[in-house]
Amino acid sequence: MVTCVAFSPDGSQLISGSWDKSVRVWDASTGAQVQQFNGHTQSVSSVAFSPDGSQIISGSYDKSVRVWDASTGAQMQQFNGHTEEVTSVAFSPDGSQIISASHDKSVRVWDASTGAQVQQFNGHTQSVSSVAFSLDGSQIISGSSDKSVRLWDASTGAQMQQFNGHTEEVTSVAFLPDGSQIASASRSGSVRVWDASTGAQMQQFNGHTHSVLSVAFSPDGSQIVSASHDKSVRVWDASTGAQMQQFNGHTHSVLSVAFSPDGSQIVTASHDKSVRVWDASTGSEIEQFNGHTKLVTLVAFSPDGSQIVSVSHGGSVRVWDASTGAQMQQFNGHT
Repeated sequence: MVTCVAFSPDGSQLISGSWDKSVRVWDASTGAQVQQFNGHTQSVSSVAFSPDGSQIISGSYDKSVRVWDASTGAQMQQFNGHTEEVTSVAFSPDGSQIISASHDKSVRVWDASTGAQVQQFNGHTQSVSSVAFSLDGSQIISGSSDKSVRLWDASTGAQMQQFNGHTEEVTSVAFLPDGSQIASASRSGSVRVWDASTGAQMQQFNGHTHSVLSVAFSPDGSQIVSASHDKSVRVWDASTGAQMQQFNGHTHSVLSVAFSPDGSQIVTASHDKSVRVWDASTGSEIEQFNGHTKLVTLVAFSPDGSQIVSVSHGGSVRVWDASTGAQMQQFNGHT
């Protein structure tokens, strides 16, 4: 099964990680496999390109984080230190550092060029499932099965805030683009917005009747979109907490959601095997992409918004034309 996927910064390539222990690089326009990175000894859980597209990082259930040369496929670094499975990895905005989260309850910061561990953030009492840098790279947020969201100083490792309120596992976290606010989603069905500087809860969005699995800010930070096991997608006003739209149409759990780069559209992936594109302002369904034969677990827009990538539990990765709904590519190779 393919577990993770990401576009390169220029949108020309895609990377995917899989249960088959490999990381693969694909040409987004032709569908050709460009590179295959072997080395992980267990499932790959998370992948990301560096901001300049020259490097790729991967986190694995083998407890390691690895850095690869995107053009040659050579392994440049291997970061060892986590004592349990790595769940999430990300580059800092300037590409100099890498963060990783793990079932071992820790978040770690690594020097991307030397492989040295720069910081280790301890505090969570259960697995850390989601982690992200602020846009300026100065702060890191983490969400955990311990029901908390924590904000860390990236340079010192100090915990700046702990956001408590969720009554079940935190499934997704995101920074407002300017870093002033944080959104978090939980299996309890709630979405909450926090003030990053004070730790105060600013909004709580109630409406979903089941676990919320994915949450994202619009590019301008004015809206938040959430996807849920209750089959719905909802758009909220980030400042007032009012529900602006509810997208109904999926016949099973919605597992992944994302805004287009210009904020005008929202794409969703579902257990019902479909990918759908919605008008963010009206809530109308614009396109429905059918083709996957098993549940669709991940979805994302290309950097320019012209393409959409989706990943299926069956192992396929597909690229779609965002405006016409035509399938442009299908990448097969993962076992």
